[in-house]
Amino acid sequence: MSRVHDMGGRFGDGSVVPEPEDEIFHADWHKRALAVTVACGSLGQWNIDTSRHARERLKPTDYARFSYYEKWISALANMLVEKGIVTRDELTGAAEPVESPLADRALKAQAVAGVLAKGGPADRPSNVAPRFAPGDSVVTRRPAENAQISGGHTRLPNYAAGARGRVLRLHGTHVLPDSSAHGLGEAAEPLYAVAFPSSELWAHPEHPKDEVVLDLWQSYLRPGP
Repeated sequence: MSRVHDMGGRFGDGSVVPEPEDEIFHADWHKRALAVTVACGSLGQWNIDTSRHARERLKPTDYARFSYYEKWISALANMLVEKGIVTRDELTGAAEPVESPLADRALKAQAVAGVLAKGGPADRPSNVAPRFAPGDSVVTRRPAENAQISGGHTRLPNYAAGARGRVLRLHGTHVLPDSSAHGLGEAAEPLYAVAFPSSELWAHPEHPKDEVVLDLWQSYLRPGP
């Protein structure tokens, strides 16, 4: 079953039209939504994979109608309630807000530049040995789903499920989102850049010899023919 957020490579959504570089936000509240999401990320109650999955878990009808930052702020509200940081009544105004014990952890404005410059590297040491090398033929897992959690988060896009490609390079070992998103540990494993001919991904590609390069974890891949 396809997931509502898994829209990559889908026909019928029209062309991608880049916006002017100076149009970063379309409303003032968009800035606040981004700021609050980043600030709350410093509370240490979730990671980037958890937050991605929170957006994926939005009600499908809401996901389809929400704008970009509506998805962000709605997912954030759900995580804050799920983690017991705020209550649903506090969010709706039915109860007076109570300061969280985690409030001092929230990212302050003066620290934002330094934190963003530092980034959040996801490379980790791992005991999982690389199974593939550049030039190897591989096939992606089918269906494109989390092998550990039914309906769970995965970074394997549906349009690439069961496709044949070749390994371009090994990126090292990185946190596995399929595990990290669900609090099952980082489970770092080899991450590869894999090239797929467009003819492997779509029935009638406009340019069959073009290639799409995806970064895919080792557990997503099988040896190719």
